[in-house]
Amino acid sequence: MRESLKKVKDIVYPNVEESHWLSSLESTHWLEHIKLVLTGAIQVADKVSSGKSSVLVHCSDGWDRTAQLTSLAMLMLDSFYRSIEGFEILVQKEWISFGHKFASRIGHGDKNHADADRSPIFLQFIDCVWQMSKQFPTAFEFNERFLITILDHLYSCRFGTFLYNCESARERQKVTERTVSLWSLINSNKDTFRNPFYTKEINRVLYPVASMRHLELWVNYYIRWNPRIKQQPNPVEQRYMELLALRDEYIKRLEELQLTNSAKLSDSSTSPSSPSQMLPHVQTHF
Repeated sequence: MRESLKKVKDIVYPNVEESHWLSSLESTHWLEHIKLVLTGAIQVADKVSSGKSSVLVHCSDGWDRTAQLTSLAMLMLDSFYRSIEGFEILVQKEWISFGHKFASRIGHGDKNHADADRSPIFLQFIDCVWQMSKQFPTAFEFNERFLITILDHLYSCRFGTFLYNCESARERQKVTERTVSLWSLINSNKDTFRNPFYTKEINRVLYPVASMRHLELWVNYYIRWNPRIKQQPNPVEQRYMELLALRDEYIKRLEELQLTNSAKLSDSSTSPSSPSQMLPHVQTHF
């Protein structure tokens, strides 16, 4: 897979050869890897949903393919994991807590790019999620920006979420005390990462089509840094953000009006309401 991803990088940067694009993409075999992972996850989900069976998933070590298949199967089976909060829990549970070796697979702080332990396992998983979101555009609460943000900070080391290989290493390094979680950034501004077409559906099982005819290269992620290709903003997402900004402006105005109105009501309640109330109280003795 390392060689496959390297070939993807070579065909998208710094030049994109339009005349040989399809053959060049096919030669990377990247989408074939995506297809195989999705096919395996579909089989797991089908056994659980249709076959009413329990499924044991285990690769040679248990921290690469296992996490890919179980987390994708859960996305297909349970709509909760297709929400923003649910997806964060899914990654935290199936990848981080179960010991995917992020430090070894990504190579945080290691200049040896030829290290045999490096592998784009998690990137492949996120790519599969993006493929599913393309086939089911209303099934996921999060948008493409959400997935890209996760991948960006997988490599940035700005947050402690993906640091080290296991929970024990994170505890020894006091990651929760010394760093901030990526989820805190996302949860502080969920509207930015929300899919405007999301429709919450309970008990809907997703079966994506794992066919080369339905899979495509994630252009907005892999080709976004190419200086010769200008990325066009998604008009729907752009309009959605404009409406969110307009909503925030209206909410701010409403709060200001409410404060002004409250101040006026407070003044009127403390000030005399009739001429008789303005007269000093005189005690009369009879």
